[in-house]
Amino acid sequence: MNTPNPKYDVVLIGGGIMSATLGIMLHEFDPNLKIALFERLKDVAQESSSAWNNAGTGHSAFCELNYTSMKKDGTIDMSKAEKIVEQFEISKQFWAYLIEKGYIDTPKDFINSCPHMSLVFGEKDIDFLKKRHATMTQSHLFEGMEFSENHDKIKEWAPLIMRSRKASEKIAATKMDMGTDVDFGALTRKLIKHLENTTSVDVFRYHEVKDISNKNGEWKLKVKDRMNNKKTKIKANFVFIGAGGYALPLLESSGIEESKGYGGFPVSGQWLVSKDPELIAQHHAKIYTQASVGAPPMSVPHLDLRIIDGEKALLFGPFAGFSTKFLKNGSYLDLPDSVNFKNIRSLFGAWWHNLDLTRYLIQQVTMNKEQRIAHLRDFIKDTDPDKWELKVAGQRVQIIKRDAAEGGKLEFGTEVVTNKQGSIASLLGASPGASTAAYAMLTVLEKCFGDKLQKEWREKLLEMIPTYGRKLKDSAELTEKIRNYTKEKLELEY
Repeated sequence: MNTPNPKYDVVLIGGGIMSATLGIMLHEFDPNLKIALFERLKDVAQESSSAWNNAGTGHSAFCELNYTSMKKDGTIDMSKAEKIVEQFEISKQFWAYLIEKGYIDTPKDFINSCPHMSLVFGEKDIDFLKKRHATMTQSHLFEGMEFSENHDKIKEWAPLIMRSRKASEKIAATKMDMGTDVDFGALTRKLIKHLENTTSVDVFRYHEVKDISNKNGEWKLKVKDRMNNKKTKIKANFVFIGAGGYALPLLESSGIEESKGYGGFPVSGQWLVSKDPELIAQHHAKIYTQASVGAPPMSVPHLDLRIIDGEKALLFGPFAGFSTKFLKNGSYLDLPDSVNFKNIRSLFGAWWHNLDLTRYLIQQVTMNKEQRIAHLRDFIKDTDPDKWELKVAGQRVQIIKRDAAEGGKLEFGTEVVTNKQGSIASLLGASPGASTAAYAMLTVLEKCFGDKLQKEWREKLLEMIPTYGRKLKDSAELTEKIRNYTKEKLELEY
């Protein structure tokens, strides 16, 4: 379809994993809904959902140390880790449902088993990791997690990181075989292909939503056909903004009360990438370590096996960069244009109270390749710089919220913002992002379609997400049952 209809029940902005997930869910619940999806670029999954623009970690809190923290009394708080592993299990159920229904095929095109490891150096961090492991393995959600300080054992798990390492070096690692690598670009394309080919959902590429306003309880959107330089106006009952970094200005244009005080600061990323077969053969894992002091959670160093479009590669990073663009394919005016009287106090407050983050970003931006390789040598002692090249990753917008005490504070994670009427929703933030797309979109549905979700859509919802409304952490039996189901459908090997 080349021309949008004048009116839709639902408009989805952005051709990424979030809009694709919500589009399929809504169509499953009510096939009669008139739905349109608008993507400003020539194809879908080109920004944050692109495989090269994110880590591809099925974020399940197995290896990400920033999801567990040590309390003042020395104990480990794993409440956030429990929430995130449950959220990823919801995504796995949703994908298994789509495969079982025949909506998407060949799970290995987008998800593959890949052990998740945490690696630490020195006695202090070893003590933390040991306590973390002891605490987490008390829960059946993390059953099977192994811990070792033994060099030979760690070499079995990840030969590459043990090459040329001194026997006297104090290190420790945990390993969870249940981890995955996910190509969210391939998955998004599969989801949107299904929407285009087998449903009544209209998908428009090269169409950019420029403005959103509300009149008499109905949303009006200004849409630009970027290919033909034509502008049109459409109406919608419900709008979802899943436009990555551009979600913030679009949310602000809507004028809803809930958007006030939000600001955004763009952070770009870079990877060191190797496609050398000899290196890849020695590394079948995703290995995360502790973040540097002052670093945002999205900058935790990790060495990952990636499987993108069927091809294996190793990625190390991410290294932070800076651009005033809110999207990789955005405008350099994005940041200055986003500043206004409603959010300037939030922006200034967040900057003033996070000067260590500013220093970290400056240090990262000014790095040369030799300095980046020096960081890589924490993982691979004898690495050859010629086997690695620098690749620019995706653009993220760090969300800043109004705060009474500090003026503004950084908001890490993924957040759903809706108005009181439940007629508009927006997704803001970054990690764990794509991994928890199904959970995030269920949150949108609960906030905006709550009555339907609990009544006429309830049966379909439980078919889609069998554990909906129940906590896996409360039942080892249910956890084992649902993991066996998703393992079979997703063809996971662990």
